[in-house]
Amino acid sequence: MDIKKIISDGTLGMKKAVEWTVNEFNSLHTGKASPQMVENIQVHIESYGMTQRIKDMAAITTPDARSIVVQPFDKAVMDDIRKAIQSANIGINPVPQGNFLRCPVPELSGERRQEMAKVAHRMAEEGKVRLRNARRDALEIAKKGNKDKVVTDDDLKRIEKEIQTQTDNWAKEIEKALKAKESELTGN
Repeated sequence: MDIKKIISDGTLGMKKAVEWTVNEFNSLHTGKASPQMVENIQVHIESYGMTQRIKDMAAITTPDARSIVVQPFDKAVMDDIRKAIQSANIGINPVPQGNFLRCPVPELSGERRQEMAKVAHRMAEEGKVRLRNARRDALEIAKKGNKDKVVTDDDLKRIEKEIQTQTDNWAKEIEKALKAKESELTGN
């Protein structure tokens, strides 16, 4: 059992947790239109009996800072996309215009900004949970190796220390991303 592999696998899991968190932060809007606000919304398509993300079934553009345009590849699913965006509870009410949906992005009120900051905190906490899960998985592998006499006690201590250091570093990355998103949301 390779010590470096245990550590690198654990670090990779932690990196993915941070990337997931940052990606989730992108779904929070700050009053400026961004395709990330709607692209991962799941749409249940009645006629096909399946569910897909909007970005897999439509072109998403931002013609200006205040609106998002969603143009479905199949016009028949336009109403399903409209309903999905409305039910996603992101404060956007799509308006059908010919063969596309215009989604005006409302200006954020102070109260709404605070709500969004709380959502960002929940997302960060969920990211930290994923981070701790990656740490736990790596430590379990190391402890199993130690129990099976493939990893020495000294190596186990070294792995535990390195995994904890990595966990702390990645947790700081999540905090840094949270602070940036929070200041973007609250305007501070």
